[in-house]
Amino acid sequence: MTEFPRLKTGAVLQYPAEREIAYSTQVFRFVDGSEQRCRERGNARRRWIIRLDELDESELAEIEEFFVAQQGRVGEFAFTDPWDGHQYLSCSIEQDELTLSFVEANRGQTILVIRENVG
Repeated sequence: MTEFPRLKTGAVLQYPAEREIAYSTQVFRFVDGSEQRCRERGNARRRWIIRLDELDESELAEIEEFFVAQQGRVGEFAFTDPWDGHQYLSCSIEQDELTLSFVEANRGQTILVIRENVG
């Protein structure tokens, strides 16, 4: 299985970074005012916002190659959560377009949003 690329430092992201954990619950409200709650998914959905601001040309090229190989949202890959070290085996990029920019020599930037695929 393909794994999300690491930077030259060995990290998968730079700080500040964001991680979201969300549950999906459906609430049924009855005429008498009572409620019943049911989970729509068994597990939480994880999402990471990866902001990369200090990339050199080779790191930026590696991110671009990875994005193209994944074909945007179509692909599936493994991602290691930097907060807990757990490897999530079924993740996808959440966007179909990638914006890469150079602020100056050896200082490239991009943002990727990765989500865990939960069945």
